[in-house]
Amino acid sequence: MRAFTRFSYSHSKCWIMARKPPTKPRKNALQERSRATVDALVEATARILVREGFEKTSTNRIAEIAGVSVGSLYQYFPSKEALVAAVIERHNEEIMGIVRTTLTEVMDMPIEKAVRRLVTVAIDAHRINPELHRVLAEQIPRAGKLDVEAFNREVHSLVRAYFESHRKEMRKIDLDVATFICVSTIEAVAHNTVLNQAEMLSDKMVRTLMDETTRMVVGFLR
Repeated sequence: MRAFTRFSYSHSKCWIMARKPPTKPRKNALQERSRATVDALVEATARILVREGFEKTSTNRIAEIAGVSVGSLYQYFPSKEALVAAVIERHNEEIMGIVRTTLTEVMDMPIEKAVRRLVTVAIDAHRINPELHRVLAEQIPRAGKLDVEAFNREVHSLVRAYFESHRKEMRKIDLDVATFICVSTIEAVAHNTVLNQAEMLSDKMVRTLMDETTRMVVGFLR
């Protein structure tokens, strides 16, 4: 989702760069009926992405599955990429809701317990709708850069605040460096657990992943 993909083609030895599709909604849905329309469009987009992939997703198909007209779709979203961006935002917000709650809960826990809880929650959160998570991770980079940096900044800010309040339990290390390494490690394990279809692994194997990741992160911090 973070990759910047540029499309070009050669014609008579000239390179022409394709214009990046707009990824922002045209307007916000304020009324209940409008919100219901937007919800239907975003949910339809997610279903089509999972079943058919990004390339086969189109605004006509989305409108058909959502049960609305293409004209209504374009009132709110200028492109399929904008709808995909809305799917990503909702998926990330669902995950962030869990992360925010967890980081509030662990603020008074010692490092080992806190890290174990964060690792467990990260893997569990990434297993929310794993089929959607997989298609967003594997196929969406071809659509161009979609901004998820706000979520990344919030996670780093929350984790750094925890480290700041538990600095006495840690070795001498720059907190920004510690935050970056720990968040990146936990995210990578959770993310690849989903991409490698770890939902099909035994509960014992998933617990082992959690134990070893916790051991690695705590060992680094201490």
